[in-house]
Amino acid sequence: MDFGTSSEESTDYPDYIIPCAESVAKGEADFGIVICSTGQGSSIAANKVKGVRSALCLTPTFARLARQHNDANVLALPADFISLQDAITTVEVFINTPFEGGRHARRVNKIVDYENRRNS
Repeated sequence: MDFGTSSEESTDYPDYIIPCAESVAKGEADFGIVICSTGQGSSIAANKVKGVRSALCLTPTFARLARQHNDANVLALPADFISLQDAITTVEVFINTPFEGGRHARRVNKIVDYENRRNS
């Protein structure tokens, strides 16, 4: 699913990021990939959606650890700070790396429990 934008004109990234994150939270997509110039705003906006764990990743190692340790389900990329090839590799690593569980599941569950208490 492509949530836009289809223009090079300046846009308000939450208009595109939030629908992407919502589709992940609803289970319509396994993962989301969001992009803005630094990746910061995209990640912040995505993380406002209950059920989303967005990680800003500048390298494949960041992506691998975000999946293995944090069960991240949205990848935020910094368009102005990553090459196209590195972005492609980072996406591939992100979508192909499983969550390790174990002690990491305990930690992620604490975040989810807090989120559920705050958003009920």
